[in-house]
Amino acid sequence: MSHLATKPLRVALVHDWLTGMRGGEKVLAHLCRLMPQADIFTLFHLRGACPTITRGRTVRTSLLNDLPGAARYYRHLLPLMPLAVERMDVSGYDLVISSSHCVAKGIGGQRKRQLHICYCHTPMRYAWDTGEDYQHRLGWTGLALRAVRPYLRAWDRRAASRVDLFLANSACVAERIRRVYDRTSIVLYPPIDVDFFTPARTPREDFYLVVSALAPYKRIHQAIEAFARLKRPLKIIGSGQELRKLRRIAPRNVELLGWCSDEIVRDYYRRCRALIFPTLEDFGMVPLEAMACGTPVIAYGDGGALETVLDANNPAVEKPTGLLYRPQTPQALASAVEQFDTVADRLQPAN
Repeated sequence: MSHLATKPLRVALVHDWLTGMRGGEKVLAHLCRLMPQADIFTLFHLRGACPTITRGRTVRTSLLNDLPGAARYYRHLLPLMPLAVERMDVSGYDLVISSSHCVAKGIGGQRKRQLHICYCHTPMRYAWDTGEDYQHRLGWTGLALRAVRPYLRAWDRRAASRVDLFLANSACVAERIRRVYDRTSIVLYPPIDVDFFTPARTPREDFYLVVSALAPYKRIHQAIEAFARLKRPLKIIGSGQELRKLRRIAPRNVELLGWCSDEIVRDYYRRCRALIFPTLEDFGMVPLEAMACGTPVIAYGDGGALETVLDANNPAVEKPTGLLYRPQTPQALASAVEQFDTVADRLQPAN
């Protein structure tokens, strides 16, 4: 039998931007490990921001990346992103996998018989679900966002029609994909490194913890307001465009630590009394990382948290891992923290 030479499969991984390691970038890092020969396409690349992803790889960026200061002010370029991503050419690849919460799914230069799989973190966040958060905080850019939202929504639907298969990072996102794009999807939860995030014998200390990108929709200001009322210690790990504002409003019992390495984050997970998660998140990897470290979670009861946190308020739950609260207000969060004292002994976040 003759052996036929097979041409190696050329794979393009497309990600919205590489400016820091957050949940979406952790998913991309896992895809990179699965496909070590794949090239990366992204709108913006802040060099040094994601070394575990980009080291030793070809990274192709959009024309917008060449603008002065683009890696710092990329959010203000949102109206130009659809055109920029469509100008990027992946026609030389056999398989395209986009990791998209914004425009990556709209990558251009595709050819017939080329498979495009989109791992969707959410339909374009700025156009569909949380645009108002950014509109009120981006000044003139926020006004522009309101003006171009109909265009962004129309473009986003067209881009979605070019995807062959959608993978949703949660059942919550699968429902959004159905509602916004009228498309079905397969739920594939993001990977959590349970070999790294593990419990320890470290004694618990009397502080609460937030781990989050400091973006408007994350509602970190609500956590600060709640703990200003409670006067209990809260530590916040993360960086982002809201850092300066949050530092201005933080009382003395709230400490903003900025960006920290995974090793430091794990140490805080292991030592804190509970993780505070005030965000309506698409999935939310942070609560699972915390629970893998044996830490209970106090989370806003909507979105991905409904799929990952077993609520002590639900009598049908035998082994709760945290508390879910509603509505999404500082007052409700403060009440949940006070209730936590009465249920902490029942919580079993680590198996």
